[in-house]
Amino acid sequence: MLLARCIVAVLLAASVLYSHAAAPKQNVLFIMADDFRPELASYGSPALTPNLNRLAKRTVQFDRAYCQQAVCNPSRSSMLTGRRPDTLRIWNNGTHFRELNPDVMTLPLWFKQHGYTTRCVGKIFHNWHTKEKGDARSWSAPEFLFYETHGEDDARVTGPLPPNLASPAPRQYTSVPLYECRDVPDEAYYDGRVAAEAVRVLAEVKDKPFFLAVGFWKPHAPFNAPKKYWDLYDRTKLPTLNPARPTGAPEVAFHDGRELRGLPPKQVTFTPGQAAEIRHGYFANISYLDAQLGKVLDALDRSGVGDRTVITFVGDHGYHLGEHGLWGKTSTYEYDARVPFFIGAPGRSASGKTTRCLAELVDLFPTLVDLCGLPKPPGLDGVSLVPTIIEPARLTKTAAFTQHPRPAYYDREPDKQPKAMGVSVRTAKVRYTEWRDWKSGAVIGRELYDNADEPRELRGVLDDPQFAKAQREAETLLRKQFPPTSH
Repeated sequence: MLLARCIVAVLLAASVLYSHAAAPKQNVLFIMADDFRPELASYGSPALTPNLNRLAKRTVQFDRAYCQQAVCNPSRSSMLTGRRPDTLRIWNNGTHFRELNPDVMTLPLWFKQHGYTTRCVGKIFHNWHTKEKGDARSWSAPEFLFYETHGEDDARVTGPLPPNLASPAPRQYTSVPLYECRDVPDEAYYDGRVAAEAVRVLAEVKDKPFFLAVGFWKPHAPFNAPKKYWDLYDRTKLPTLNPARPTGAPEVAFHDGRELRGLPPKQVTFTPGQAAEIRHGYFANISYLDAQLGKVLDALDRSGVGDRTVITFVGDHGYHLGEHGLWGKTSTYEYDARVPFFIGAPGRSASGKTTRCLAELVDLFPTLVDLCGLPKPPGLDGVSLVPTIIEPARLTKTAAFTQHPRPAYYDREPDKQPKAMGVSVRTAKVRYTEWRDWKSGAVIGRELYDNADEPRELRGVLDDPQFAKAQREAETLLRKQFPPTSH
């Protein structure tokens, strides 16, 4: 009898192992947007985003998700290696992550090493503009439309030019106007071509396990979506700009907005009309991006593999449109730090639900690996969010961290070192930030904001007795993550 039971147990175990091995691998459709704060309908924005709404119904939406640094290269390098900027020692756009971390594992490379075809369409890693600085080892084929620049994303139409494109004036990226409204097809700009190529590549790889990364360039400036997307909005009905700074905020928390305003001493101060047009253009870019996303979702639905494809959509960081007197990114404020964040896994995720669980972009690597049943590489700084994806009320983590140096683009300064580093923690109740002298580690400025005022963060509540407990908890979390140190 005992022998019979043992034989049955062995056969059952073998059956489970066989069924697991025979089950098709979960694919991954990894979609990213650039400079996209959570300005979309499912987050309560007036932005017209029907396809992101579709995505929200098939995924879990994280309402409190944050980047690790609000600028492209550090954020993307952190997200795609699962390591924080301090771990990588990458805090600027000019240093390729492999210069200081030559053997670091990346998310697509890990999938590639585990039998996946990995493809990149559009901007995923930071675009260093030269192929010598790409990360070809992460992909199974060369990247598409990756080594470009935002300033070169001007209207390109094959065949005879329509009348409105006759002799188009050249546009410099940091000059006013940063916007243009041309009646051209979607494919005239990068994202239309990214969507078309993503559809093509999906059809090419759908019959094998794939990790397909689709990187849209919008809503990043320039604000030049095709005219039909501008026409979706009445500018006078968009949210009114409040440029006020937070009370009590230290001067080091701000920057000169040179990404949009140009370089000193020739910086532009936007007129109210220009500010309104830029804000209108940002919303137009969002709807243009949304339409391209819709083409990719349609292709996934047609592919026949949607039921075994994990899908995620994130922004690399947020963006200011004049709030706090800031234009562009590179701050620790909510507008810059918070990002849209969706993950869906057929049969496992609570589709169509939202969660208040805090999340970080650094969590994507361990989460996707977990969802696809792969082992985790050593050294990841994030945590798997799968428990929350299955049960959105479950709070997998209780803090999110963002940081930024000053000057924001310190690598362009003569000594190529920061003068200060701002480190910030977001808890369920508050955002607490310390600005520290880079060399000594001494605290030179502090901020505290009540999350009930998010994302505006206009009233500083530092040392307010009403928030004493929340402040102490935030200080403890911050100093554990970012121990004061000298450089």
